[in-house]
Amino acid sequence: MRLRLGTVLATGALVLLSVYVLFPFGWMLVTALKTEQEALRIPSTWWPHQPTVDAFVVMWTRKNYGLYFLNSTVISLSTAVLSSAVGALAAYGFSRFPLRGGSFLMGFILTTQMLPGVLLVGPYFRVLTALGLYDTRTGLVIAFLTICLPFATWMMKGFIDGVPRELDEAARVDGCGWLGIFTRVVLPLSLPGLVATTLFAFLLAWGDLLWVSTLTHSESMVTVTLAIARTVQEFYVNWPELMAGALIGGLPSIALYLALQRWFVQGLTAGAVKG
Repeated sequence: MRLRLGTVLATGALVLLSVYVLFPFGWMLVTALKTEQEALRIPSTWWPHQPTVDAFVVMWTRKNYGLYFLNSTVISLSTAVLSSAVGALAAYGFSRFPLRGGSFLMGFILTTQMLPGVLLVGPYFRVLTALGLYDTRTGLVIAFLTICLPFATWMMKGFIDGVPRELDEAARVDGCGWLGIFTRVVLPLSLPGLVATTLFAFLLAWGDLLWVSTLTHSESMVTVTLAIARTVQEFYVNWPELMAGALIGGLPSIALYLALQRWFVQGLTAGAVKG
């Protein structure tokens, strides 16, 4: 009887938590399906009287969302791939080779994650301007790498430390070099961590607003998040279009997370207890 009561209470708590988490997304969808007049009506309606997809059509056709998606995709994928690849190699070096001051360097890498991004925007603006990389995708990728690469290195080191060194020695006996050991032995066994770091970097770059709005200025460099933010004006907000844009911009991240959820959760939980 106690076990059944505990199961009922746990199920009820999970249902309430799910409603709490999913309600904002449901309200966004309902608002996006309303007309502008109905979205501003007080009291609010729980379901649109005349559902319409005009907000989605306007956000996709009247605004250059194809270019915005291209910018976000190129920047996010480049950041994710580069930070994961370089971070995995750096973590392999820290894990397998004795380095003088290695512990200090790992601590310094972790310390860089404590700096708020708003403190770094100004210096990066000056540096990218001096290098001619201001308002370019390359400049944004470099800026995002400074945030994602330390996390990727720290995260991957925890996974690589968990790979038995005996496997490295066995591969060396078979004539495999250090790079071959990394690509054929260590990296496949660290796949959950690699997926977790890649997804983290992608989501961070895709959802960023501060760096994009500061390090770019032209219409050709606008990303999805910046385009959504620009729909909010000083004295006017079109709520259906804003909600439609937010849903459209969030779909790639949600789809990617759902597709890689198993590896992502496994990577976060395993990486948290190793290293």
